[in-house]
Amino acid sequence: MKPTKLYNILYARYGNLDWWPADAPYEMMIGAILTQNTAWRNVEKAINNFGSDVTPKFVENATLDELVGIIRPAGFFNQKAAYLKCLTAWFKQYDYQAEKVAAQPLEILRHELLDIKGVGEETADSILLYGLELPSFVVDAYTKRLLGRLGVDVKLTYRDVQAWFMNSLPVDVPLYNNFHACIVYVCKDFCRAKAKCDGCPLGAICSSCQ
Repeated sequence: MKPTKLYNILYARYGNLDWWPADAPYEMMIGAILTQNTAWRNVEKAINNFGSDVTPKFVENATLDELVGIIRPAGFFNQKAAYLKCLTAWFKQYDYQAEKVAAQPLEILRHELLDIKGVGEETADSILLYGLELPSFVVDAYTKRLLGRLGVDVKLTYRDVQAWFMNSLPVDVPLYNNFHACIVYVCKDFCRAKAKCDGCPLGAICSSCQ
C-alpha cells in the first residue's frame, strides 16, 4: 500500500480538517509543548489561562511560578514551564518573528529545535509543519499504531515512518497537515487502543479487521 491510497480513503471520509487550532505561530508552539502526555482539552484550558498574553514576551518575563499556575491544567506543569522558557529563548534569536525562522533551511531548524530541552521529534515536526508551515511530516503514536495494524512493511521508528510518507508524497504542507489530521481522527474514531472496526473507512485494507 502507498501513502496516497491511504490518504485518498481518509480524505473521502474526513475531507479538509483545518488542523492545528491556533491564532498565531507562537500559540501553536506553546500548544506543541503543552500537549505532551495530555489531552487537547487540557491544553485549551491552559492556553485560555493566558488570556490575551499568549506572547513570547510574556513567557520570557513571567516567572516559572507564574507559568506553572497558568499551565497547570496541562499536567507536568513544572517541566513544561521550563520547556516553554527554553523554546521562547530559542525563538528570541529570531526576534520572535516566525517569518525569520521559516526562512532558514528546514534541516537546520529541525536540529535547532531538537537541541531545545523538552522538544522531541514529534514536537519539533509539529512546530515546523503547523507553526512555520514547513514540509516536515509529523509522526505520533496514532500514526505508528495505524501503520502497524495496516501491516505496512516499515520499521515503526520515527524516522522510518516519516520517510515512508515523505518519500512517496509530493512536498506539500497542506497535504502533510491534513493527512496527519485525518490519521488522528480515524484513530480516535476507530483505530483506538482497542480497535473499533465497525464502520472504519479502512476496514477493506486493514489486516487487523479481516
